Amino acid sequence: MPNQDDRPPVATLDALLPAEMARKAEATGVAKAGMDATRLLVLAVLAGAFIGLGAMAATTLWTGTAGVMPFGIARMLGGLVFALGLILVVLGGAELFTGDNLMVMAWAGRRITLIALLRAWTIVFVGNLIGAVATAALVFLAGHHLLADGAVGATALAIGRAKMELPFMRAFFLGVLCNVLVCLAVWLCYGAHSTTDKLLAILFPITAFVAAGFEHSVANMYFVPQAMLILWAAPESFWAAAGLYPAAFAGLTPGGLAMNLIPVTLGNMVGGGVLVGLVYWFVYLRRPQA
Repeated sequence: MPNQDDRPPVATLDALLPAEMARKAEATGVAKAGMDATRLLVLAVLAGAFIGLGAMAATTLWTGTAGVMPFGIARMLGGLVFALGLILVVLGGAELFTGDNLMVMAWAGRRITLIALLRAWTIVFVGNLIGAVATAALVFLAGHHLLADGAVGATALAIGRAKMELPFMRAFFLGVLCNVLVCLAVWLCYGAHSTTDKLLAILFPITAFVAAGFEHSVANMYFVPQAMLILWAAPESFWAAAGLYPAAFAGLTPGGLAMNLIPVTLGNMVGGGVLVGLVYWFVYLRRPQA
C-alpha cells in the first residue's frame, strides 16, 4: 500500500497549509534521493550556472553604486537581480545544494537513509561547482569584466577579495543566516500553485540575504573563480583602465576559495538543514512516541 504521507495535497486555489507543505517537502526529498546520479549531476550543473548568472547580474548592478546610491538601496537592488538565480532553479527545474538541505526532512522521517542523503548532497555540490565555475569562465571569455572601462571587473575583484578576507567563524555564521532565508524561500514555494506565487516567495527572502551580506556557498563558487580569472588572465590594458594592481589581490587562490567554502558550506547546512528543515519536520512530521 502507498505510504499515507505520499498522498498528494488536496487541489485548491489557496496556497498549501504548512502541514501539507511539510509532506510535500518530505516526498520531494525522497524523490531527489532516488534520482539516478547522471540526471542529478546534470541538474546540479544547471543550478550552479543559474546562480552564477544571478551573481553576474548583481556584480553589474553594484558597479558604480558606491557613493552614488545609499548603501542599503544598492544592496537591495543587487539582491533583487541576484534572485534571478533561484528563480531559474525553482521554475526551470534544477538541483541546488543549499535548497536541497531541506532533504533532512525526509531523513529525519526515516524515509531515506543517511547514506542516500549524503550521496545526493555530494553529487549536487560537485555539480553546482562545475556549473558555477564554467559560467564564470564563459562570462570572463565574453569580456564582461571589461565593461565600463574595467569598472565591472574591479567590482568582481573587490567582491572576491572581501570573501577571502572573512574569518572562519564569521563566514560560518553568515552562511547559517544565508541558508535560513534561502530554504525559507524554497519552503514557501512548496505551498505555491502558480509561477507568480513562486516568484513572490523567492524575491523577498533572497533580496534580504544578499542585502545583508550573508554568504551563499554556490554563489561563492562563481564570485571567487570570476575574480581569480580576472587576476590571472586580464590584459594589462584592463589593469591600467581600472587603476588597479594585481598584487592587491594576491589572496585570490584556489586554496583561499576552499577556506571560504568550508565554513560557508557548513553554515549553509546548519541554517537550511537544522534551523529550517528539522524545525519544520519536528513541528509537522514528527510522530509522537507511543
